[in-house]
Amino acid sequence: MALTWQEARITAAAPETPRVRRLTLAVGWSRPFRAGQHVDVRLTAPDGYQAQRSYSIASSPSRPEAIDLLIERLDDGEVSGFFADVAEPGDAIELRGPIGGAFVWDPPQGGPLLLVGGGSGVVPLLSILRHRAEAAPAVPALLLYSARTQEEVIAREELIRRDAEEPGFRLMLTLTRVPGGRRLDAGRIGEALAALGQPAHTFVCGANPFVSAVSDLLVEAGLPPQTIRTERFGG
Repeated sequence: MALTWQEARITAAAPETPRVRRLTLAVGWSRPFRAGQHVDVRLTAPDGYQAQRSYSIASSPSRPEAIDLLIERLDDGEVSGFFADVAEPGDAIELRGPIGGAFVWDPPQGGPLLLVGGGSGVVPLLSILRHRAEAAPAVPALLLYSARTQEEVIAREELIRRDAEEPGFRLMLTLTRVPGGRRLDAGRIGEALAALGQPAHTFVCGANPFVSAVSDLLVEAGLPPQTIRTERFGG
């Protein structure tokens, strides 16, 4: 079924990190969305110029009438700049979705789940984690999350709380731009697999170089390639 553009209205906006803003949008889906999907948004200037970008949904499908987008402000980003500096509750934007059928997880798929995110690539993984907590909390899950600093960890307080309170969930943070920081490497992948066990499904999301490097490490660690799903952004 072809997707059409619809109007979505911003109902809430708040800073998530120094570079990321959380926007809640009221939507009128013709079908429910699935954890891991994304939407397209389109902005139109008074002179008719249009700019379009894709953003992953961060919220759980249990709330289908509204979605959360976590949008990172990019240098010279015309769309991200609008959402960071201009957009306010009450504004209407054009939206199309939900989109995507490969990078999704539904409770009947089970687990264990290994989720690997780099920077804002954690956003669709948050949707999966939130859906799992509500609909299938017995499914083991581990989030291996690489960020530059503690301040740039998206949903930091929520993830720390889940790690402390949810028996089936574990958070492993890797910080790259702090004293003694490190990037995700074979050793860190090995630690995650030792803690989780053999994952039935692995989801990797982030910038293209991050996803390529992590995917290679996962295959080298013995994971079957057909169990690894990837979502990439950037050149």
